[in-house]
Amino acid sequence: MDYHPFKSMVNRFLAGHVGGVRRPVFFGIDEVCPALHGITRAYPEIRAEFEQLLERRMPMPMYHELDAGEGSISAVVDPGRKWTVFMLYILGYKPKMNRTLCPETCRVLDRIPDLVQAFFSILEPEKSVPRHEGPYLGYLRYHLALRVPRENPPRLIVNSREYVWKEGEAVMFDDSWAHEVNNHSSEMRAVLIVDVLRPMPFVPSLINKFVTRFIMRPFYGRAVARKAEQAADAANRPMPERPFQFH
Repeated sequence: MDYHPFKSMVNRFLAGHVGGVRRPVFFGIDEVCPALHGITRAYPEIRAEFEQLLERRMPMPMYHELDAGEGSISAVVDPGRKWTVFMLYILGYKPKMNRTLCPETCRVLDRIPDLVQAFFSILEPEKSVPRHEGPYLGYLRYHLALRVPRENPPRLIVNSREYVWKEGEAVMFDDSWAHEVNNHSSEMRAVLIVDVLRPMPFVPSLINKFVTRFIMRPFYGRAVARKAEQAADAANRPMPERPFQFH
């Protein structure tokens, strides 16, 4: 998600308004974006639409196929296992075919103010995510757990603090802290990821909105949305019929 060369400069400015190295790790949803509770309440419908995607065996691209910048965390560790995603919203872009398959999920997402991106994130059994830092301080990340293995459940570790997902429950954290997922389970782990703009004072908030709308959106969001559309088109394209051959 390395979308612009002056990202570090913007982060340095924002850091002074969000607590710097003393900024929180985990957040209460009420203090950030109470509307996210609507997503948590819609867990049964969201889970049902996700399960329908699995039942239809919808092909889903690996994370680094949509965003090459994620290759070091998506493709390198446990390369025989996949981390796949199903994009529903990215910086104002709405992959049409994907959203058609998840109407209730998207209806709830469309009620969230300051939405940055939203997607299903699926880890195959024994697929871990190495320690890394999110690239930008301007957003906070929400997870709604959809599928969590009961035996040996995966662990999310953010700035040395551990969290274990529970189906139907949500967590919000700052993914600009170093974080990782240790997953040694024999079942799938799936969550709905929703990123929203971080609450900040007036001036840094204006700068944050400018960066996301006029830099991230055209340089990053458009490219990811296009790849998501291409992946959906390829998944739904009928296989060409092979002509009969007479011998």
